[in-house]
Amino acid sequence: MPKKTTPFDLLIAKTMAFVKQELTNAEGGHDWFHIQRVYNNALLISKHEKVDQTVVVLGALLHDIADSKFHNGDESIGPRKATVFLQNNGVSEKTITHVVKIIENISFKGGNTTKTFHSKELEIVQDADRLDAIGAIGIARTFNYGGFKNRALYNPSIKPNLKMTPQEYKASKAPTINHFYEKLLLLKDKMNTQTGTNIAQERHVFMEKFLEQFYQEWDGKK
Repeated sequence: MPKKTTPFDLLIAKTMAFVKQELTNAEGGHDWFHIQRVYNNALLISKHEKVDQTVVVLGALLHDIADSKFHNGDESIGPRKATVFLQNNGVSEKTITHVVKIIENISFKGGNTTKTFHSKELEIVQDADRLDAIGAIGIARTFNYGGFKNRALYNPSIKPNLKMTPQEYKASKAPTINHFYEKLLLLKDKMNTQTGTNIAQERHVFMEKFLEQFYQEWDGKK
């Protein structure tokens, strides 16, 4: 007998359709496929945690519904769009509030901010998102975005800045290689869950090997 479709299944299907539509023609590192990977990562991590699965899934699917990087730095658009969509689909206010908190607090923002909201669901979605920022796909996304912003690949005279404020981080136009030191290589030690940490370790090593090869090629040594 075929599995009966539940209200939860219908909500997730509607949310996926909404996100796909909203992210049509999005920059390649922040498109529907990024959302899909984060969603899959969140499902994987949440298998080992006791959480509200509805919040985790909706948070993963809606976390980048309107990334401020593509909306003149406006961080209010994403939470607003998510709220309207969830209200229109009969989601409880408690769940909406939690999902919006995830959207508002998931971003790295230079890594120099103090968390004001904590939940296991946020930790899972944040780990899922950060896993997509490292490893082979993380490297691809980083250079794709650098090209999108017309940034230099590398400039030895411009050193990474590890003490940026969230505003400085958002406005940075540094070469793409700097982003490895300013964010990607820091994520391994900022994971929230054991599953996320285990996966991040392997992807971290891959990035270190990539950078080693990059510098050898840059200097004409290989």
